[in-house]
Amino acid sequence: MATAPPIHLGVNIDHVATLRQARGTSYPDPVEAALQAAAAGADSITLHLREDRRHIQDADVQRLLQCCPVPVNLEMAVTAEMLDIACRLRPRFACLVPERREERTTEGGLDVAGQKREIAGACARLAQAGIVVSLFVDPDPAQLRAVLDCGAPHLEIHTGSYAEAPSGAAREAELAKIAGFARAALGAGIEVHAGHGLTLDNVAPVAAIAEVTELNIGHSIVARALFVGMSAAVNEMRRAMLEARR
Repeated sequence: MATAPPIHLGVNIDHVATLRQARGTSYPDPVEAALQAAAAGADSITLHLREDRRHIQDADVQRLLQCCPVPVNLEMAVTAEMLDIACRLRPRFACLVPERREERTTEGGLDVAGQKREIAGACARLAQAGIVVSLFVDPDPAQLRAVLDCGAPHLEIHTGSYAEAPSGAAREAELAKIAGFARAALGAGIEVHAGHGLTLDNVAPVAAIAEVTELNIGHSIVARALFVGMSAAVNEMRRAMLEARR
């Protein structure tokens, strides 16, 4: 029997900063959370520097890049400001995501097909700076064609519709979309990641998709860490992912 390829865990630390910003204090420190997650086995750390700076701040990104022992993945909108910041700081990875001021968190995938010229330019500029680019997209064949046209080597499948679907046929249908999209993307030569809304209760079916090589998970790990600590929360998620891969 063929062995499934390894699956990696990227831990998103945004919501540690959300808690800090709620009171305008210096704590809890998202960089400290990132270091604990990395020590517990996280393969990378993700953080989203939003245009409105509602959680992660510029200084957080700078400090993390100076001390993080695992690769840093900077989520960012496709704007001149964010491109300038990324090209100056040069994280190992950048994931281009949609961003709306009124949303609580990222809702839905990037419309690569509708913004192809702008996104292709952003991909080229980031690649020139030595940054590996991923595009955060819904599992829609039209978006896959656009990702290929833009030249991004990685994509991240938005799993929000799967996570929010009620159990049963609706969730199975969303999972089938993700699996089919992942197969098509890998077949086209793109590395496939996934994330959004994944928890200990729903992660296994997505982690079991052999074409998916990385899951990026934040809110549920940070929430769980309130009760068991960051190290235990990361270990629980890694264990659930690896068990699903067997």
